[in-house]
Amino acid sequence: MKRRLLLLDLILAALTALAGWRARQQWLEARHREAMVLGQQVKPLPPPPATPLPAPEPVRAAQYIEIAEKMLFSRDRNPTVIIEKPPEKPLPPLPVLYGLMDLGDGLTAIMSEKAGAPSRGVRAGDKIGPFLLAAINREEAVFDFEGRRVSKKLEELIPKRSPPESGVEAAQAAAASPPKPVVQQPSVSGPGPQLTEDIRACQPGDTDPPGTVRDGFRKVVTPTPFGATCRWERVK
Repeated sequence: MKRRLLLLDLILAALTALAGWRARQQWLEARHREAMVLGQQVKPLPPPPATPLPAPEPVRAAQYIEIAEKMLFSRDRNPTVIIEKPPEKPLPPLPVLYGLMDLGDGLTAIMSEKAGAPSRGVRAGDKIGPFLLAAINREEAVFDFEGRRVSKKLEELIPKRSPPESGVEAAQAAAASPPKPVVQQPSVSGPGPQLTEDIRACQPGDTDPPGTVRDGFRKVVTPTPFGATCRWERVK
């Protein structure tokens, strides 16, 4: 019995020693594998090629036009400002032309502000009524009214005469209207209104013949395409 127990103890001791030796061998192999793995040098991979980033576009003010148009502090958010022009002032009646006169120093127009008003000599640069005579020649006249230029033919400035009545209409008008008393009009003679220092206009209905000298002035009548022009020149 003791021999069997001793043999069993020997077998158990041998198995214990064998298990310890096997465990040590596995531990040593594990350490060896660990040393092999940790000691191995890994070659780094080459980095990928670097792609340059696109250059940013320059800043332009036109890109922000939408921001300017949609202003938060504007009620309508509309940058378009509509400026309403005031209505133009209506053009008053143009002056009336009675004739032209040229004494060698430029044209002088015999004009009045309106029909029936006193006439006077007007040259380029002079003002007559609300108009400024900017330029004049033998065909047209250019007026300036508050910065507006108005060009008219001379024929359009001559006062229009009412057409004569027919014989029947004149007879009917004479029969319908009572006879008017005949008033003897005195003859008109002598110089009229002063145009320049040495020239005076003729009075309407002047009966003096050309060449008459009165008050130091001589009557001169000059034919023109618009009819004869009359003036009194100072005798020197």
